[in-house]
Amino acid sequence: MAEPPRVPPEMFRFATTDRADLNTAVLYAFGEAGERLETALTVEAVRERLRAVGWYAPVGEQELTATLRQLAGWGLLDVIFNHAGSFATAEEYERKNLQYSLTKRGEAAFAGARHAMATLASSGALQTAVLDAIADRLGELESLLRDPDPGRNRRIFASLRELEGHLDGLRDNTRRFNGELQRLLRVEGTDLATFHEVKGATVAYLQEFVSNLEQRGDTVAAALRAVAAHGVAVLHARALDGADLPDVPGTDHVTPWLAARAARWEDLCRWFAPEGDSEDGPDEGGVPRIRRLHDVARRAIVSLLQVLDRITDSRRRSTSAAADFRTLARWFAGAPSEDDAHRLWDAAFGLGPARHAHLGHADAELIPAGVPWREAEPVEVSALLRSRGRTERMGRTGKVRDVAALRAERRERAGKERAELEAAWSALATTGATRLSQLGELDHDTFGRLLDLLGRALAERPDSTGFRRAVTSDGRVEIVLRAPEDGAVAVLRTPEGWFRGPDYLIDVRSLGLSRACPDGGAADSPAYRERAAGA
Repeated sequence: MAEPPRVPPEMFRFATTDRADLNTAVLYAFGEAGERLETALTVEAVRERLRAVGWYAPVGEQELTATLRQLAGWGLLDVIFNHAGSFATAEEYERKNLQYSLTKRGEAAFAGARHAMATLASSGALQTAVLDAIADRLGELESLLRDPDPGRNRRIFASLRELEGHLDGLRDNTRRFNGELQRLLRVEGTDLATFHEVKGATVAYLQEFVSNLEQRGDTVAAALRAVAAHGVAVLHARALDGADLPDVPGTDHVTPWLAARAARWEDLCRWFAPEGDSEDGPDEGGVPRIRRLHDVARRAIVSLLQVLDRITDSRRRSTSAAADFRTLARWFAGAPSEDDAHRLWDAAFGLGPARHAHLGHADAELIPAGVPWREAEPVEVSALLRSRGRTERMGRTGKVRDVAALRAERRERAGKERAELEAAWSALATTGATRLSQLGELDHDTFGRLLDLLGRALAERPDSTGFRRAVTSDGRVEIVLRAPEDGAVAVLRTPEGWFRGPDYLIDVRSLGLSRACPDGGAADSPAYRERAAGA
């Protein structure tokens, strides 16, 4: 198992001392000089560079010299003697002879500080364009590998480094965005309106990223396998030929360069096309990280909606037990003394003086005043005193309400409704097969009963002869209906308007009453059917 890298203990000590700001400004001054390809600076040059990096406070020569020597003591700066210079005086020799330059450790410390500040100021992002760029670079590499011309090696090197840069960007942005997302899910006390806006924007952003994410991941995986078919070792060998690494005697630049490329390629495979178990753990074996990112984004959308629901519920309720206990805990933590904490306990949990102390016996004269309460007979305490803070009060029995008038009113209303119903059924009753148009004009209530009957009949399936049968919910009235064969149209008039519809052939009758047809047959007899067909 590989050990974690160890950072030299003095590398970042410059940022922990009393002069941390000046130390950092000096390192930034050397970094800015390195951008201009100036590798060595004198004390005067360092002072001039400090203004360029934003340090405007006055710095004495002794303080600046002490700072440079301290940085050199930590191994961040090298002290160089300028033997090629010409100096007129001993003082000038002292001031201009010594020059300082960043060591390799100093360059690493400066890069670490700059990366840390950039990380604090940056925010993560999920960029589908990076996935498309990775697929494009892999496609370009596969096309270049098909050409054995050594002149293509420089382009292979450039495309490989671009591919690694896109992978680093995807990895870093994804890690930062996931961290910000988890911090957003853990935030408490957020204003509801603000969280609504943040949630809406974040959910929309995640949904846009998740769409077609699997398709993009599969495209990258296919391109990755196409490049791997030419041989990863061949790819790195040709890229090494195009890298033009310096050939310094006694220094091996090739081995660490190839190791770095192999590690980057394995990282790319873990993201899009892993094979077998991963060094990161058995739970990641065979599952691309891009698919896990898809799952994380989906779960984040659900979690954001759940957090919003919880916040909305807490805002909708006036209070909650959890919020009350948190407030009470803050009050206990801020109590000035132990006595104040006890008083707060008594007030919060009702453990103060007993509320039944004012109660006495039914005949208080039987118990002398000097008898201690521990020795006195117990007093009956009402259960309502604890639950509601009051005792039972016996009052007069309420008057029994006379409901005779109400019953009479209800009987009268029921009789009236029954009479209206009977009148409606009588108006709709037929003596046999009757056209709907023969009903003529109906009052509004009777018309409503007719529509109910027609609806029930039309909801039933017709039998083999085309008749439909239906019964009211109370089973007292039956309707037999058949559609008109001639396509006739009936118009019924009511006080509220008129109704226009098919002129159905109907027979409405009360069950229990035998209604004969004019020829003496029953309503469902063959004679009735023949007459109905003729109608």
